[in-house]
Amino acid sequence: MLQIQNLTKIYQTKKKQVTGVDDVSLTIQKGEVFGIVGYSGAGKSSLLRCINLLERPTSGSIVVDGKDLTKLQGYALRKARLKIGMIFQHFYLISQKTVGENISFALRAANTPKEQIASRVRELLDMVGLAEKIDVYPAQLSGGQKQRVGIARALANNPSILLCDEATSALDPKTTISILRLLKKINRELNITIVLITHEMDVVKEICDRMVVMQDGKVIEQGQVYDIFANPEKMLTKEFISSVVSFDLPPSIGQSVKGKIVKVLFKGDVAGEGVISDMLQNFDVKGNFLHGTIDYIQEKPLGIFLMELQGQEDNIAKARSYMESRGAYVEVIEHVI
Repeated sequence: MLQIQNLTKIYQTKKKQVTGVDDVSLTIQKGEVFGIVGYSGAGKSSLLRCINLLERPTSGSIVVDGKDLTKLQGYALRKARLKIGMIFQHFYLISQKTVGENISFALRAANTPKEQIASRVRELLDMVGLAEKIDVYPAQLSGGQKQRVGIARALANNPSILLCDEATSALDPKTTISILRLLKKINRELNITIVLITHEMDVVKEICDRMVVMQDGKVIEQGQVYDIFANPEKMLTKEFISSVVSFDLPPSIGQSVKGKIVKVLFKGDVAGEGVISDMLQNFDVKGNFLHGTIDYIQEKPLGIFLMELQGQEDNIAKARSYMESRGAYVEVIEHVI
């Protein structure tokens, strides 16, 4: 378990103090994939670097498996850091060393016995699907392959926590998916806690169990990824999610609507049921789909539809009540005359 308690990080410039992380408290469970979302300057990178004390917090505590890292110094801190691996956006491989040598460097730095290094390097490369690249130099690798080497290096010393600093931002969409699937595989098979910072909601949707949204150094929203995608509370969160799931009606369509516009949201198995078709058959209302989709968050369906309902007010009210009784969330968002 990773517990962050009242963490604050203040940077001192020549002219003023800048608060990078502002009194953040989080509990991240063992084996969880946890996303930290925010724009540049939100404080997410500062928070990540504080977790392994690359940045020492101004105040607060970082407790990993019951041990407060902020109270450690010297050898004790270096030993504790071995249990926290880190994957970087730009890979940071040593260009003059082969793939195998890049990974063995991390093992030697941790004083791994020489006779164990070669077998461990082969094991790690098998895990990330690059066994045949052991003697290849980084310049001969694609971006996705370089990141796989970075992942293998981060796993070298059997960490319990893996920190991912925009690990897919430099990759194309297809390669991003393959890297996310690899991380999820590692998470499931090794039960490693993954803390991932990103501004890409597709990444969060694909891999994360829970998430927080940061702004100005503070956590402004947090919860299960599915719940936040289904019902974001803060405007910034809605802005992020709109890049993946649209909640807004295109203006050109809205101008031609004469009835009542409702947003209908289906969670889980309800998304696959014929709630709307049953409603239209059972009540004296006409329905017209305007916008929407069924998306999948962590393989769980989430349906969001905007539709026009026409008919008598009491019939529309009954139709809404019926859909809600079937497990849908229904909200009137506009009434155009």
